[in-house]
Amino acid sequence: MDASTLIWLFSLHTFLLLLHRSHCKTLTTINPSLALYDGDILISDNKNFALGFFSPGNSTRRFVGTWYNKVSERTVFWVANIDRPINDTSGVLSIDSHGDLVLHCCSNGSSPLWSTNVRTTVSDNATTAQLQDTGNLILLQRPSNRVLWQSFDYPTDTMSPFMKLGLDWRTGKDRFLTSWKSKDDPGPGNFTYRFDPTGYPQIFLYKNAAPLWRTGPWTGLRWSGLFGMSSNYIFNFSFVNDHEEVSFSYWMRNASIFSRLVIEPSCTIQRSTWHTRDGRWNELWSSPVEDCDYYMACGPNSNCNPYNAEQFRCTCLPGFEPRSPADWFLRDGSGGCIRSPGASTCRSGEGFVKVALVKVPETSRAYVDMDLSLKECEQECLKNCSCTAYTSADERNGGFGCLAWYGDLLDIRTFSNIGQDLYIRVDAASLAHLTEKNGSPGKWLIGVIVSAGVILVLLIVLFIMKKRHRRTRPSATTSAAHYWVDESRNVQDLKYDSRTSDLPFFDLNTIATATNNFSFINKLGPGGFGSVYKGVLDDGKEIAVKRLSKSSGQGIEEFKNEVTLIARLQHRNLVKILGCCIQEDEKMLIYEYLPNKSLDSFLFDEDKKALLDWRKRFAIASGIARGILYLHQDSRLRIIHRDLKTSNVLLDDSMNPKISDFGMARICRGDQIQGNTRRVVGTYGYMSPEYAMQGFFSIKSDVYSFGVMMLEIISGKRNSSYQDNSSCNLIGRVWELWKEGSCLDIVDPLMGNMYPDDEVLRCIQIGLLCVQEFAMDRPTMSAVVFMLENNVRLPSPKQPAFAFTRIPGRAGTSSSNERSNSVNNMSLTVVKAR
Repeated sequence: MDASTLIWLFSLHTFLLLLHRSHCKTLTTINPSLALYDGDILISDNKNFALGFFSPGNSTRRFVGTWYNKVSERTVFWVANIDRPINDTSGVLSIDSHGDLVLHCCSNGSSPLWSTNVRTTVSDNATTAQLQDTGNLILLQRPSNRVLWQSFDYPTDTMSPFMKLGLDWRTGKDRFLTSWKSKDDPGPGNFTYRFDPTGYPQIFLYKNAAPLWRTGPWTGLRWSGLFGMSSNYIFNFSFVNDHEEVSFSYWMRNASIFSRLVIEPSCTIQRSTWHTRDGRWNELWSSPVEDCDYYMACGPNSNCNPYNAEQFRCTCLPGFEPRSPADWFLRDGSGGCIRSPGASTCRSGEGFVKVALVKVPETSRAYVDMDLSLKECEQECLKNCSCTAYTSADERNGGFGCLAWYGDLLDIRTFSNIGQDLYIRVDAASLAHLTEKNGSPGKWLIGVIVSAGVILVLLIVLFIMKKRHRRTRPSATTSAAHYWVDESRNVQDLKYDSRTSDLPFFDLNTIATATNNFSFINKLGPGGFGSVYKGVLDDGKEIAVKRLSKSSGQGIEEFKNEVTLIARLQHRNLVKILGCCIQEDEKMLIYEYLPNKSLDSFLFDEDKKALLDWRKRFAIASGIARGILYLHQDSRLRIIHRDLKTSNVLLDDSMNPKISDFGMARICRGDQIQGNTRRVVGTYGYMSPEYAMQGFFSIKSDVYSFGVMMLEIISGKRNSSYQDNSSCNLIGRVWELWKEGSCLDIVDPLMGNMYPDDEVLRCIQIGLLCVQEFAMDRPTMSAVVFMLENNVRLPSPKQPAFAFTRIPGRAGTSSSNERSNSVNNMSLTVVKAR
């Protein structure tokens, strides 16, 4: 090959490169004289969204799609040519002579691969395509600016803010989501997410047209089957059901936050928001997750309860019994339940029994009347012998509207802390039995009176025995005898709880061998009511053993609470329990071993704290927040910890935080977020004022404790032992600096200047919001997690509690492990950090 040929080839190559680069441009519109080539992008005015050619996953095929322009991980939420990909980079998106937006490629000749297909009869240059600030691709007719076509009418696998799902009765459009085949192929997959408008509308997730999961009906505040999705300070939701349309949409209160609802190829519906700081999508909720989420997990006329840890999750509704007792015994509830034989529910003295906190039955055959009250709904249901159940159609303002069912009740499940009350029709005999069982006078009252009499006699006997012991034994022995009576009862209860749960039992000899017979060398430190030891099982697995002190008169109740509670909790930011040991007079909990011990051992140690840079501290604070959120909202039970502090946060080998020590925790009812007690337990410096002074504890008490920990993590100083001046503890000092505009003075100097000022200031502000004096002013943990993970505008904090007075008896001022104080005529037990 001669030199002239080489020069010619080089020139041609250079020309082709320049030609290609000339096509790589950013457009704001597509019009008949301006097309979009592969490599170009069409961008919205706010630059939040872009449209162009892309290759999904590991594929080399080209598609036209819309994605989030400011999200570092390219996330496509709409695709044009989902089932007709292009095999090279010859694709062109343009306006044709009919005013349509069309997609061509060289290999396909003149036939378009995709088109808006509006076929306008307008003159040339009369249509343009542009990307709105919502991410909606629209085709406009000029000069009227009439929208001829929009991508939001043809969603693919993702629902984004301001997009509607549902049916338009005027045009016949049905907007629904369809999963991709895989992450490499956006072609239509097996799963769809769409409205069923029959009866009372609801949304279904279908697999190959068969129901897989459903939202339940709209209750005015949320979908009946979605406890984590309701209007709040982050989201707004809109549900429309009238003669023009049935639709659902949502939008963000803060437009700078990106959000999406996507149907994954793996069959889950997932809502998430984008965190610019972390560079990832954060999942807010997803379904289906639990067995009871799946459609008809239990058969007709039954209820699926995922919290029946020791029993079959399927239970028959009141007045019903298993269709096949043999299948039910084998834990197969697919056959469901039937009305009890001989039961008459037609004008025979029947009534209704309430089943609380449920996703209401499938509503495709339900009847709705929004003008009736709940009482009128009951009366209407009683008039019709085919009516099997009813509830309020709308939960707002105490409930209104009538939603009633006729025939079998399908796909019911129980929630732990939110749900609707469903009223089930039962015959007279079942009504009398269930009413008596739930507390009406009758045999139950007689039983209570007899039991009270027996207890009174036993108390008198115990009192006499106690008086005799005092005459012959020292007072300490008397206390031990009294403790033995309570302990023996509690240990028997505890053994029963352990046998009926999934928590493994460890043999005492196994634990003694693992800990070298509880050697002092293996001792990790003191616990709340005993010591904690490191152990190694025969298989080499390292464990931590919490051994209840034999002399602890209080510990058995806390120990029993911890066994029955933590065995039901599973979260990456909660310490994992492996089992327990209850043998002879030993009571022990066996946990996963966490090599880095507790957060306070790092945070308040002058040598170790240098290992905690800002990123680690922030990750620890975020992990603690997510763990508390799980306890308050996302776990099977609503848990108030009551003893959150840095010594009760353990660190694994990757410095991930895990909340521990649930001895003081309280389980609340599904709708309960607070309680009160005359025995206040906790640690000074972390206790909220309403709890310390009045015994009122709530989820906001835990929020207060988290706020203290947040400020301690930032400053590297204990709140209860902060030494600055005679009037301020750590909280008070931070508050003073906040008012002066110099909060960064509190930052741990060992971090140097290696931290982002704005992020640290935001965390200090969140900490101050959490320690405000009045519980109602403090945010919930869901709000705290959101504020930590999103750069949003925060409210100004109010005066914090305990800011300018030293709390007497704070941790570190007493040599004893516990001390009692009188606070507002209450018994107050203050437990030191351990």
